[in-house]
Amino acid sequence: MEVAHEFTMWALFARATIIVKLVMILLVVASVWCWAIIIDKTIQFRRARAEAEVFDRAFWSGEPLDQLFEQTGPDPDGASEKIFAAGMLEWRRSHRQDGGLIAGATARIDRSMDVAIAKEAAALQKGLPVLATVGSTAPFVGLFGTVWGIMNAFIEIAEAQNTNLAVVAPGIAEALLATGLGLLAAIPAVIYYNKLSADSDRVVAGYEAFADEFATILSRQLDS
Repeated sequence: MEVAHEFTMWALFARATIIVKLVMILLVVASVWCWAIIIDKTIQFRRARAEAEVFDRAFWSGEPLDQLFEQTGPDPDGASEKIFAAGMLEWRRSHRQDGGLIAGATARIDRSMDVAIAKEAAALQKGLPVLATVGSTAPFVGLFGTVWGIMNAFIEIAEAQNTNLAVVAPGIAEALLATGLGLLAAIPAVIYYNKLSADSDRVVAGYEAFADEFATILSRQLDS
């Protein structure tokens, strides 16, 4: 009596050839890696927005900028605070000992804050290229596993000289599992790459808007 084949995920994986198994393992690892990045970035963006809101309230509370800078210090933790600290440090460095200002202070302050914004933007974007890469390549990796598996399935069918569905189905199912895993890795990666990229752009736009407002305040003080 012929033993019935199991069609559980583990059974399909166990019967697959070594190449298809390696493809499946690679796709599972890529999927786990993507979800780790998604969770980490979601937490990071939520924290960045919360920090920006807290600092924004403190900045517009009417407290003197020098006093606020003394509270945050030259090397704060929050991204908005770092941008503010970069501008304040350059502002203080631009003063001569006699109280006058070194020429070109406004341009240097703007560049200092731009550098700080670029660093924070790079930190926010870190890991997103992995999502883009997995989203674009995982389906093709899975398709390669499927093609390889189907090729071996047909070789086995030819050797057995039996086209019965019970003989054909297990090999085809094992091969198609690789495509399924490829899509399982790619779909969330593409969706969250687009979402997190948009979130990153909004956060960075907030930093740039704050830097412009801060630069305008300092410019007024320079003119006065």
